[in-house]
Amino acid sequence: MDDTDKVVLVAGAGSSAPGWSIGKATSVLIAQSGAKVIALDCHAEAARATAQEIERIGGTCLPLQGDITRPDEMDRVLKIATERFGPISTLIANAGIGKTGGIHETSVADLQRIHQTNVESLLLLSKRLIPGMIERGAGCIVSVASVAGIRYVGYPHLAYSVTKAALIQMTKQIAHEYADRNIRANTVIPGLIDTPRIQKNVGAVFSSSGDMEEVRTKRDAQVPMKRMGTAWEVAHCIAFLTSDQASYVTGTELIVDGGLTGKY
Repeated sequence: MDDTDKVVLVAGAGSSAPGWSIGKATSVLIAQSGAKVIALDCHAEAARATAQEIERIGGTCLPLQGDITRPDEMDRVLKIATERFGPISTLIANAGIGKTGGIHETSVADLQRIHQTNVESLLLLSKRLIPGMIERGAGCIVSVASVAGIRYVGYPHLAYSVTKAALIQMTKQIAHEYADRNIRANTVIPGLIDTPRIQKNVGAVFSSSGDMEEVRTKRDAQVPMKRMGTAWEVAHCIAFLTSDQASYVTGTELIVDGGLTGKY
């Protein structure tokens, strides 16, 4: 793929711990194809770590720290990014947070906070980027949701699941509203992926002692392919949807789950 004409904003481009997150792998993969990448993360060090990986392979990256729930911060980020690289052609909405728990463990404040990050951030960024895409006659948005947004995942994950379902529908709405303007919008839906976040987010669900080998063994067993996916396997699907090879693909979901959603 040749993406030398693209400027790609990856929201959630860092990794919460050493290793490869979906956002970090996606940023590096897209930079390999020649795109200029804006690595946006709420943690400056995480954004810089992604940029270092991109620079190591000879790619071009601008690391930026920002809170995607705050309009003023996104205005600042987009101003810096466009001054450096020009108009943004592609948005990858990968930032997201979660909290395990069901009805009684989830407060209204929890749901509002997670909704603001997982859903409202896409609205905030889309409102700012789509007018320029319309003006240029092309644009691309890829959202990263979760199988939790389309099915029960075996344990209570209410706020995360509800917001990922909303993210899928918002992306579909964008696709249908702007298809005649040559703006494509699709969602990648990862299943159980082995990333640095699993220890922080769901480790206690699968192992009372926090034994990560036990966590991985149990999660592997849930998947028909008998293993979790890697961040790179998801990143390749995201990169495809941002590429010209997917020029006739919009308003759809690409499930990357090793057969998990077809299991029951």
